[in-house]
Amino acid sequence: MWHSVDYPRSARQGWRRWVPSWRQSLSLFLVSTAGVTLLVMFAYVKTDIPKNLNGFATQQDNIYYWSDGTQMARSGWVSRQETSLDQVPEDVQWAVLSAENANFYSDPGISVSGIVRALGHMVGGGNTEGGSTITQQYIKNAYLNQDQTYSRKFTEVLLAVKLDNRLSKKEILEGYLNTSWFGRGTYGIQRASQAYYGKEASQLNASEGAFLASLLKGAALYDPTISAKNRERAEQRWSWTLDRMVAVGKLSREERARYTKFPEPKKAAPPGNLSGQQGYLVELAKDYTSKHVEISNAQFDLGGYQIYTTFDKQRVASLTSSVEKVRAKLDAKKRPTDTYVKTGAASVAPNGRILAVYGGPDYLKQGFNEANAVTVPAGSAFTPFVYAAGLAEGVQKERETPRVPVSPDTLYNGNDNIAVRTPEGPYWDRSGKIVKGRNDENRSWGQAISLRTAMANSVNTPFLQLGMDVGLDKVRKTAADSGLLTSSFGRSIPEFSLGNSKPSAIRMATAYGTFAAGGMHTEPYSVLKVTRNGKLLRLPRPDADRAMSPDVAAKVTDALRDSVQEGSGRAAKSLGEDAAGKTGTTQDDTAAWFVGYTPQESTAVVLYRTDLRKLELLPLKGLGGPDADSPVSMATKIWKDHMATAR
Repeated sequence: MWHSVDYPRSARQGWRRWVPSWRQSLSLFLVSTAGVTLLVMFAYVKTDIPKNLNGFATQQDNIYYWSDGTQMARSGWVSRQETSLDQVPEDVQWAVLSAENANFYSDPGISVSGIVRALGHMVGGGNTEGGSTITQQYIKNAYLNQDQTYSRKFTEVLLAVKLDNRLSKKEILEGYLNTSWFGRGTYGIQRASQAYYGKEASQLNASEGAFLASLLKGAALYDPTISAKNRERAEQRWSWTLDRMVAVGKLSREERARYTKFPEPKKAAPPGNLSGQQGYLVELAKDYTSKHVEISNAQFDLGGYQIYTTFDKQRVASLTSSVEKVRAKLDAKKRPTDTYVKTGAASVAPNGRILAVYGGPDYLKQGFNEANAVTVPAGSAFTPFVYAAGLAEGVQKERETPRVPVSPDTLYNGNDNIAVRTPEGPYWDRSGKIVKGRNDENRSWGQAISLRTAMANSVNTPFLQLGMDVGLDKVRKTAADSGLLTSSFGRSIPEFSLGNSKPSAIRMATAYGTFAAGGMHTEPYSVLKVTRNGKLLRLPRPDADRAMSPDVAAKVTDALRDSVQEGSGRAAKSLGEDAAGKTGTTQDDTAAWFVGYTPQESTAVVLYRTDLRKLELLPLKGLGGPDADSPVSMATKIWKDHMATAR
C-alpha cells in the first residue's frame, strides 16, 4: 500500500525518506479519523443502556414515624428515599445545576471540553473527575461502578449520549438527585434534606439547596459539623453557588442579598436510631407490615417504604422512665436475686392502637422483646376473664340442671386450701391428689365472699371454683374473644383459671382494654398507614368485634375499680376513680403483674426473672432486698407512675 503512495519517499535521502509529505499526513489523519469515527459508531450501536439499575441506585431505606408524623427510626444499609422532581423546589434544582452543570438543559449529555480535561488529568496521574455532566454522573451512579479507568469513562460517555436521546432532561435530573451521595449515609436529595435540615426536600430554600449542592463535591470535605476546615470550605462553596445562580440568571440579586447567613445544618443523628426502645418498636411495626401489607420480604428489603406507626413518643418515654425508676433500685452486684430481672410493659388504646412498649434495657444490647414475650404465666391477673365468663354464661354445678345466673354479689367460698369440686365430687389430679386452691399469704376470707369483693382483693379460691362451674371451655372462649391468643393458653385444668396461660404484656393490655371499650375487642395494631415513596398502600384496619355485653364489661370494670380504690391495687388509688386494675401473682412466685386501664389507655406490666440462655423462670423472693417493695408492688408502681404521666 505504502509503495503505491511512494512511501518511503524515493526522492528523499536518509531519514527524510521516512517523513511523510503533507498530502500523506493529511490522508493518514483522514483515514485515522474515519477509523475512530467508525469505531465509536460501532461501539455506540453495540452499547445498550442496562435494563437494571445497580444496587446503589435501587436500594432504599425504610423510614418509621411516630404517631405524630415525626421520624422515629430507619432501617436498611442505604439511606435513600426517592422523590419526584416536582417535589424539589426549582431554586434547589438550579442550585445543583449552577454548581455542577449550568448548561445541562442544552448539552447533548456530554461536555467535550470536560472529557478532554478529565482525560488530561488521567494522563497526568490524576482521575477522571471534574469533567462530567449531570447526565454522565447519573450514568455512573445508576449503571456503572465507581472505577476511574479509560474504559469506564468511554462507556460512560456513550451511555450519556444514548440516555440523553432516550430520556427527558427532567427525568435525568430526577434520577441524578435521587441517586447522588450526600454524606451521613444518605443517597438522594430527600434523605439529605432530612439528615441535614430535618425537613422534606419540598421545604428547602435556595440557600439550603446551595449548601446541599456543595456536598456533591465530596461530603466528607464539606460537612461543616466535622471540622473547622470543612466549615470554611462549605461556607465558601455555599456563597459561590449562590453567586453562580445569580450569574446564570436563576436567582435575583435581591433574593441573593437576603442569604447572608450560612444555613447551619443540624448535627448528624446516630445511624438508624434503633437504640433504646426504638428497635423494639421498629421490629413490631415491621412484623405487622409484613403480615398485613401485600409486599414480599424481598420487596420490603429493597426499601423505599414509609411506615407510620401508632407509637406515641411521649408515652414511650413515660413508660421507659417509669420502668427505669424501679429498676434503678435493683443491684445485681449486691444480691443474686436481682440478677436476670426482666420487665415487659405495654400500653394499648381501647381501639387497639399500641401506644407504647418497654421491651428491654436497649434493643442494640438485647433484641429479645420482653413486652412481646410468651414465657411468663399470667397468674391471678387472668381471673377477670373467669369473672366475665361467669357473668356472661352463668354456672352449672350439677349435671343435667339448668345454668344459674351469676352476679357480682354471688357468694363463693373464700377460704384457703379448699378442694376444687366438679359435679361428681372433688377434682383429682394425675398424681392422685385432690386439687386445692391457695390464696396469697395463705389467707382465708370466709366461706361466703362475693365475687366482686374477691376480685377487688385478689382472692384466688373463688375463681378457681368459678372456672370449673362456668366450664373451662367457656372461660377459654371469653379470654380469646377479649384478645388473648389461644396459642398462649395453658392446659385445661383447674389452674387454667388462675393463669397457667402465658400471654404477652401486649396481649394482656389489649384484653383488659376490651373491658375499657365496653366489651368491644379490636386486635392490637402498630401501623396506621404505609406508603412507598409517597404512594399509599392498602392496609386493612382491624375491626372491633363484640367480645362481651356492655353490662358484663361494666361489672368487671366496677370490681377492678374497687381493686384500685380499696383492694389489692390500692397503691394506684391516687390515679382517680376511673382507674381500674388488677395485681397478678403466680403460685410459684415467678411472676408479678399489674394490669389496669382508664377509659383512654390500658397498660400491662410484668416483672420476672429468667436467664435468657436457659429460658427458665426463677423465683422473685428477695428481689430488691429485705426492705424493698414486693415484686407486685414494683409492677404497680411502674403502672401508676406511667399512667399518671401519660394522662
